[in-house]
Amino acid sequence: MPTITVNGQEIPWEEGMTIRTVLNKMNYSFRMLVIKVNDKLVKKEDWDSFQVPPGADVKVIHLISGG
Repeated sequence: MPTITVNGQEIPWEEGMTIRTVLNKMNYSFRMLVIKVNDKLVKKEDWDSFQVPPGADVKVIHLISGG
């Protein structure tokens, strides 16, 4: 069964898997995220349509701001 790696953790890949699907599977709900797939930045407006390929390396980066 194909997998993808999300922040170092392997999860099963599914046909039609999008960034939004990955975030839901990983229970990531933080609002300020940056997503990279195979070192390529994926814009937030593309999260529902970007197809994650099998074997992909997905990095989910939490942005923190403060003063």
